[in-house]
Order: sequence, then structure tokens, then C-alpha cells
Amino acid sequence: MMPLTLANIGEENIIRRVGGSPEAKKHLEDMGFVVGGIITIVSAIGGNLIVNVKDTRVAISRETAARIMI
Repeated sequence: MMPLTLANIGEENIIRRVGGSPEAKKHLEDMGFVVGGIITIVSAIGGNLIVNVKDTRVAISRETAARIMI
């Protein structure tokens, strides 16, 4: 298991765990970041990541991406 920040761009990964406070976890789950889901990094721009999750592109900070384990 490793944080999403270490994944390669364009590589499909499975979300293994979502960390953080209960509120942060709920917010991420509402956006589609659920255990067992497929996530792909589309690009990394200015410290933020553009990811594809559940057929939707979402921008997240590097700090948030570090809480998502793949």
C-alpha cells in the first residue's frame, strides 16, 4: 500500500484506504473516493492532482492525495 501521491500518471489504481478525520473521509466518499474504487491520476499541476474517479475528473491537493492509499 502506498499514498496516491506516489502513483504514476495514467496508471489505474484501486483505492485501498481513505484516511483523515471523519469529516474529511465523508467528503472524499461523497466525491467518489471509496475503498475498492478505481482511480487514475490524469495530471499534476502546481502541487495539485487531477484524478479520474468514477468517470469524473476531480482536482485534489497533494495533502488530500496523501491520505488516499492505493
